[in-house]
Amino acid sequence: MVMTWLEAVLPLGIIAGMLCVTGNAQYFIHKAAMGQLKHIENDVWDVAMERRDRKIIEMLSSSLPSN
Repeated sequence: MVMTWLEAVLPLGIIAGMLCVTGNAQYFIHKAAMGQLKHIENDVWDVAMERRDRKIIEMLSSSLPSN
């Protein structure tokens, strides 16, 4: 009667393992497809700031003198 809790350990271990596998698969697939980590809660403000930053970087890189 004392060891009955061990019956639940194997299924719980399998469930936890599969959750870890699917989470890591999502991480690596997204990183391989996009080349960077996923930005969580990416809203309109974040998109506007990324666009602004990209534009500033392009302006600065085009204004640098070429050797």
